Amino acid sequence: MAAEIHSRPQSSRPVLLNKIEGHQDAVAAAVLIPREDGVITVSEDRTIRVWLKRDSGQYWPSIYHTISGECESIPQTDPFTRGSEFLISEDFNKMNHVKTYPAHQNRVSDLLFSLESLWLISTGHDKSVSWMCTQSGSMLGRHHFSCWASCLQYDHETQHTFVGDYSGQITLLKLEQNTYNIITTLKGHEGTIGTLYWDPVQQLLFSGASDHSVIMWDIGGRKGRTLLLQGHHDKVNALRYLQLTRQLISCSADGAITVWNMDTRRLEAPQWLDSDSCQKCEQPFFWNIKQMWDTKTLGLRQHHCRKCGQAVCGKCSSKRSTYPVMGFEFQVRMCDACCDTIKEEDRTPLATFHEGKHNITCMDIDPSRGLMVTCGSDRVVKVIGLMSVFSGGQGDLSPR
Repeated sequence: MAAEIHSRPQSSRPVLLNKIEGHQDAVAAAVLIPREDGVITVSEDRTIRVWLKRDSGQYWPSIYHTISGECESIPQTDPFTRGSEFLISEDFNKMNHVKTYPAHQNRVSDLLFSLESLWLISTGHDKSVSWMCTQSGSMLGRHHFSCWASCLQYDHETQHTFVGDYSGQITLLKLEQNTYNIITTLKGHEGTIGTLYWDPVQQLLFSGASDHSVIMWDIGGRKGRTLLLQGHHDKVNALRYLQLTRQLISCSADGAITVWNMDTRRLEAPQWLDSDSCQKCEQPFFWNIKQMWDTKTLGLRQHHCRKCGQAVCGKCSSKRSTYPVMGFEFQVRMCDACCDTIKEEDRTPLATFHEGKHNITCMDIDPSRGLMVTCGSDRVVKVIGLMSVFSGGQGDLSPR
C-alpha cells in the first residue's frame, strides 16, 4: 500500500515523483489536497482513501473507508443512485458520513458542489442533470436529456451549467431555485463528451471527447468562436486550463498528456462545404448519378481539405501536413493548393507531448505547487511534477 518514490532528475522534463498503489480495482478519481502533501482517491473497489506523504517520502493511507457501492467520482460514493457527503477531520485521520443525496435512478457520471449556492449538482445515466440543496437534502430541480449525461461544469456566479452527453452535444442551462432555462446547445464533437472544463475568468469552455479532439468554446465573446485542437490518438478524459500561464493540459485514455500553448494566435478550422463534385477538378462524387451519366465517368469518393474546408477528391488532396495554428498538431488531409501555401515555420508545434505511461481517466492539478495527479483503470495513482512543463519542454513521465 506504500507509494514508490522516484528522485527528481535535473532536467527540463516533467517527472514522476510518486506512484501510489494499493487499490484492488480501477481508481475512478483522485484529487490533490490543497496546501497538504496528500491525495484523496475513490475506487471501484468501494473504498475512499486519504493518502498523506510521510517523512520517508512515501504516501500511506491515513483514512481507509469502505462504502456500500462502487465509487465513480469525488465526492460521490454510489454511482447507481446517490451521492454522499463526508466530513474529514483537520488532521486527516477521521472521516464521518454527513448526508446521502438520492439524486438519480441510475449510475451517476459526474457531480460537483457549489459553496456559493450550497447546491450539489450531478449528472447520470438516467439521462438527467439534477441539483439538490445540501442544507435540507431536498431535490430542487431536474432536467432530462435524450441520452446519458456524461459530465458537467458550473459557473458559481451566474448559476449556468454546462452538461456534456453521449451524443456529443453540450447543453447550457441556467439553473434557478426550483426551475431552469435551456440557453443553447453546443454541437461540434463527433463522439461522447468525456470531460469539460470552465474558465470563469475568460469565460472559456473546453471540451474533450471520444473523437480524440478538444474544442475551446469562446462563451464570453458571444460570437460563436470555436477552436479545434487535435493532438490525441484516443479518448480525451481530462482537461485543465491554467489561467496564469495560458496553457491547456489534456489527458487521454492511452496515457498521453498534451500541453497546449493558448497564449498565441490561433485560427478557427473551417466548416466543411457540401458539393456533388470535386471543387477543384469538378469530377463527380459517387452519388452524383446525373453527372456520372452525362460525362460517362465513375464517381469518386468525397474528402475535405482541413485548411479551406472544400470538398475534394483523393487525387486533388494527395498531400498531408500539420497546421498547428489551426489546431492540427498531427498530419491531416489538405488539398494540394492549400498544402503548397504552408511554409515550414507554419508547421512549428504549438503544443508539447508527454507520455504518462498508464491509462488516464481522471487528473487534478495544483498549479501553485506544479503538481498533477493522474489515475486510471490500472489501479495506479501517479503524482507528477509539472513545474518544468509550465515553461516548456517535452518529456517522458515513465519511472526513471
